[in-house]
Amino acid sequence: MTATETSIAIARAAARAASAKIAQDIIALDVSDRLAITDIFLVASAPSERQVNAIVDGIEEELHKTNLRPVRREGRSEGRWVLLDYVEVVIHVQHEEDRVFYALERLWNDCPVIDLQLDEVDASAKQGEQPASPEQ
Repeated sequence: MTATETSIAIARAAARAASAKIAQDIIALDVSDRLAITDIFLVASAPSERQVNAIVDGIEEELHKTNLRPVRREGRSEGRWVLLDYVEVVIHVQHEEDRVFYALERLWNDCPVIDLQLDEVDASAKQGEQPASPEQ
């Protein structure tokens, strides 16, 4: 089993929102073969608690536009590791120190990485174009 197109579209929208808030090292892992409860782990990091929370705000605002709300949110008050559970996609926004310490990518290194197409978004932004919609 692999991640659904819907899950991938959610992950890409969340990644674009995180990137717009200057998130670092954004990666999406297809965990659907290993976990029955979700398709994708999206991981991003930031150098400060304030930046972590800004990234979380940006992701929630963007996904809210498509009527998506997290079913669970954890860690918001500390701003070190915030987890947003959108069922198909679980988003981890971590302080860069916590990301190094917990090393989620190492724990899930046998899972395929999903192309978030952030390079296409960056290239079109530089040219003043609109990025492709999640449905494309």
